[in-house]
Amino acid sequence: QVQLVESGGGLVQPGGSLRLSCAASGSIFRVITMGWYRQTPGKGRELVAHISSGGTANYADSVKGRFTISRDNAKNTLYLQMNSMKPEDTAVYYCNANVGPGGYWGQGTQVTVSS
Repeated sequence: QVQLVESGGGLVQPGGSLRLSCAASGSIFRVITMGWYRQTPGKGRELVAHISSGGTANYADSVKGRFTISRDNAKNTLYLQMNSMKPEDTAVYYCNANVGPGGYWGQGTQVTVSS
């Protein structure tokens, strides 16, 4: 079992930056693919980015060039650096551990981009 706790959400102005963190329990973290997803009311959860155990990252087209996913295996922590943020980035952001059917999810952290 993997427990995930997100932090770092909040209110930011358009064009601003935020960094999300996801602290994971267990030594399995370093060998699994991790991802960030987001969800807005009335919509399904969408993939933002994911990163393999070896550090290979993939991004949704909507965030390419603005967001950077990274991981620190020594600290069992996943990050999402979000720059040049837009109002359409407003959502609840979830951390995911790609283990087993459906994986494991954190509780989510709200990100709001507004002036």
